[in-house]
Amino acid sequence: MRANFHLKTLTVAVATLSVISVANAAGLDRSGQDITAFLQDGTYAEAVYTYIDADVTGRDNAYVGSDKNAYQQGKKIDDIAESYDFFRYGVKADVNDTFSVGILYDEPFGAAADYSGDNNFVARGDLDASVNAISNGNASSIADAGIKIDGLTAGARQAGIDAANFAAQAQTATTPQAAAQFAQQAQAAQAQAQTLAGQAQSLGAAVAAARAEAATTGEGTNVEVRTHNITGILGAKLGQNKNFQIYGGPVAQRIEADVKLRGIAYGPATGYTAHISPDQDYGWLAGVAYSKPEIALKAALTYRSEIEHSASISETYPLVAALGGNPTQGNVLEITTPKSVNFDFQTGINPTTLATAKVRWVPWGDFAIVPPLYNEVSKRSTNDDKGLPLVDYDDDQWQVELGLAKRLTPAFAVTGTVGWDSGAGNPVTSLGPIEGYYSAGLGAKYNLTENWAVSAGGKYLWFGDAKGQIPNKTIVSNFEDNDGFILGAKISYQAK
Repeated sequence: MRANFHLKTLTVAVATLSVISVANAAGLDRSGQDITAFLQDGTYAEAVYTYIDADVTGRDNAYVGSDKNAYQQGKKIDDIAESYDFFRYGVKADVNDTFSVGILYDEPFGAAADYSGDNNFVARGDLDASVNAISNGNASSIADAGIKIDGLTAGARQAGIDAANFAAQAQTATTPQAAAQFAQQAQAAQAQAQTLAGQAQSLGAAVAAARAEAATTGEGTNVEVRTHNITGILGAKLGQNKNFQIYGGPVAQRIEADVKLRGIAYGPATGYTAHISPDQDYGWLAGVAYSKPEIALKAALTYRSEIEHSASISETYPLVAALGGNPTQGNVLEITTPKSVNFDFQTGINPTTLATAKVRWVPWGDFAIVPPLYNEVSKRSTNDDKGLPLVDYDDDQWQVELGLAKRLTPAFAVTGTVGWDSGAGNPVTSLGPIEGYYSAGLGAKYNLTENWAVSAGGKYLWFGDAKGQIPNKTIVSNFEDNDGFILGAKISYQAK
């Protein structure tokens, strides 16, 4: 029979692992949306600081041609992952032995990437090389593009004249067979005119994009996305021994972003810039928990809803000017941050050892950022009414972390964790070219007094190799053998 032990004997070990638990995951996931502060006993408060530094380097694609999946090792891409930090706060109190309230703050989603150096993600002033790459080798230089555009335009014009002549002959034909033949020839000539005009327009777009890139020479591709969440929670304990708890509450979320696409990797989209103004909207959280204090067992399943934003966006797309439109436009961006499910579990193994498990699921496969102007221009290449998103992902994210916490003295405990993140697909967006990771972490907690404690920890991450792609699914880069680390510190107060 298993010996019982009260949770109080493990107090110093509880929540130590949450300092550096879930962070830097698939898609735009950052904080892991941890709610364990609310699951603590009595009155509890914490402030957590997290610093993440990743080393993400690779090579651009030197291949020039029409095969979107082809890759030829190109120039080196220096570290694109900007280090970043964020805070998490939590306060929880028991109203009585049934009801509890809490407020949590975190930064759940974000991105920080910055390309520099001499590669296809940095704008360069070599117009001929840019035209060659952006046109997929259909024009070797500005002069060559000009000659071919003139030839294609003249050919389209002549094909149009031929189509008109054949159509006229079909109207005056003396037999139905001759009329049908002339009509067929008119259709073929008209199709040829459209094809040649499309090729001329495509080369013209390549020239316009090359000139736009030259205008931003030295600038690199950059993305910055930040979100802020405030969650209010009300919980009610149920059952004779108050072992069960249901909880839920509103979530306020603020989102903002800046994106710059530079370099020939983005083809005609080079020079594109977007600023998404801060927008706040609301969602909700709901969950259920079970506890068995005599063995320090706690389990909680938490669902967070999607949050739909309508944010003001300012877009600048140099190519639009060459197409006869306004290259700078303001509009409204509809963006929905994803729902998620978290499972948190802990149980005592013996009076001084605690085992934990965390599982998180986020359906990144349903997520997309679709700026209106960018999407509208992309319809010219997709030849449909759907167009392309600026960012999307192929797969959903699964994340698992297992840990042990060991109380060494009445005031001191150490922890260890191992983790795995599935990533959100491969190839993946060039603005975040990582396919998940494996991790290992260590942490420690020290009780300063009966109520106050400090915790600190670190985690090492081995990132999965990934190929970067642009929205039309063309491979533009390859990232291998990358890693990173996370450091965290927490101060907490608890009174039971």
